[in-house]
Amino acid sequence: MTEYETIIGLEVHVELKTKSKIFCPSSTEFGGDPNTHVCPVCLGLPGVLPVLNKKVLEYAIRAALALNCEIAEYSKFDRKNYYYPDLPKNYQISQYDLPLARNGYLNIEVNGQTKRIGITRIHMEEDAGKLIHQGTIATSPYSLVDYNRTGVPLIEIVSEPDMRSPEEARAYLEKLKTIIQYTGVSDCKMEEGSLRCDANVSVRPKGSREFGTKTEIKNMNSFKALQRALAYEVERQIAVLEEGGRIIQETRTWDESKGVTLPMRSKEEAHDYRYFPEPDLVPLIIDRRWVEEIRATLPELPDERRNRYIKRYDLPAYDATVLTATKEMADYFEECVALYPNAKAVSNWMMGDLSRLLNAHNMDITRCKVSPRQLTDMLKLMDRGTISGKIAKTVFEEMFATGKDPEQIVQEKGLVQITDEGAIAAVVEEVLAGNAKVVEDYLKGKDRAFGFLVGQVMKATRGKANPELVNRLLREKIHSQS
Repeated sequence: MTEYETIIGLEVHVELKTKSKIFCPSSTEFGGDPNTHVCPVCLGLPGVLPVLNKKVLEYAIRAALALNCEIAEYSKFDRKNYYYPDLPKNYQISQYDLPLARNGYLNIEVNGQTKRIGITRIHMEEDAGKLIHQGTIATSPYSLVDYNRTGVPLIEIVSEPDMRSPEEARAYLEKLKTIIQYTGVSDCKMEEGSLRCDANVSVRPKGSREFGTKTEIKNMNSFKALQRALAYEVERQIAVLEEGGRIIQETRTWDESKGVTLPMRSKEEAHDYRYFPEPDLVPLIIDRRWVEEIRATLPELPDERRNRYIKRYDLPAYDATVLTATKEMADYFEECVALYPNAKAVSNWMMGDLSRLLNAHNMDITRCKVSPRQLTDMLKLMDRGTISGKIAKTVFEEMFATGKDPEQIVQEKGLVQITDEGAIAAVVEEVLAGNAKVVEDYLKGKDRAFGFLVGQVMKATRGKANPELVNRLLREKIHSQS
C-alpha cells in the first residue's frame, strides 16, 4: 500500500429542514406513514407544475456562505433523466452546469496537521423516495417504495478530490456536518437520512499525476461506515492492480455486516442523464444585497468559536474542539460558564461524566435531563465542601437518570460530606488499630500502603469523609505513634 496514493472526493447530500418540500406544499416531516406526505406535484402526476420554495434557496445560500463559496448571480435548474423505482417522474430536478455556488473550502485536522479541502460546487435538487428492502439491497427478493421523501429539498456538496486517506475523509465529513448544523439549515441526522454521503475513490502509483479509475460507494450514513468502506475499497483496488487486473468504473454499495463493498451498477457519466434546462422553472437571478443580508445572519461558526474558547476561557485546544463539535454542546457550555466561571471545571465534567453517560445511552445533549444550572449547582456544592468529588459522581449519575436537583439528591440519600474533624479522627484511629502491618509497610517507604489506609477510611465513612482531612489526620496519627 505504501507504493500507492489514495484519491478521495465526497458528494454529500444534506436535507434542508424547511417545513414544506422544494417544489410543493407537502410536509417534510420525518417518520410519517408511508406515502402520506405526498401530493400530485411530488408524485409527478400529469399537468402539475413545480414552484420553488424561497426558503430552500435562502438555506442553500446560507450553507454555501458558511463553506466559503462564491454565490452565482445567475443559476438555473435542470432535468436529470434516469429511471429508478423511487423516482416517480423518471427525472430529478437538479442543477447541472450553472449551480448555485462554487469554489468553497473547509479546513480539517488529522494527526495534528491542518489541511484545506476544496469544495467544487453546491447545488440544489429534490430528493428521491426511499426503497424499503427486505434485508440488504444485494439479497432482497423485493422492495417497497415510500414516496414521503420525494421532493424534500437537498443541497449536494461536492468536494475536490483532495483527501488522501479514509481518516481525512471522515474528518472532512465530521467537520462539514458540524458547520451545517451551526448554520441551522439542517439537523444532519444521519440515522434519519438527513445527511448522506457518496464517496469517489481511486488509487494511483505514487508520483503519478494522472488519477486512477474511480469507483463510487453509495449512501454512507455514518462516519464509521464511511471510513471502513473506504479502507476496504482502497485495499481491494490495490489488490486488483497488483494481480494485473483493471479497475472498473462502477457504483458499489457497502455491506456493513460483511465489511465489504459490492458492485451495484456501472457508473453513469453526465451524458447518460441527458441533462437539459428544466422548462417549468425560470432561471434564478440572485440579488447581491439579499446574499449579504443572509451573510450577516450567519452565526459564529465552529472554528471561530473554538478559537474564542481558547483565548477567552484559557481552555486547551483539545477541550475547545470537543466542546464546539456541536452547536448544542457549545451552547450548553456557555450557559454553564455564565453561572459558574471556572471554565476548565465545567469542561472536565462535560467531556468526562456527561459525555460518558450520553454515549452510553446513545443520546445527544438536547435530550439530557441535567440542565446547565443543575450541573453548576453541583459544582458549587463541591466548592463549599458539602460533597466530595467522589460523591459528586454518584450525585451526577442520579441527576442524569432523574433530572432532580443536586441538593435534593444529597439530602434524600444522606450524602453530605463529613467535615467534622473529631468524627473522622475516630475512624482513622480504628483503621490504624486494625491495620498495624500496613502502617509498618508505609513507615518502611511503601507509598501504596498509605493509599490503602485512605481507602479504608473512605470505605468506613461510605465515601463521605473529606479527603483532605482524611489524608492529614492519617499522617498526623501515624507519625505521632511512630
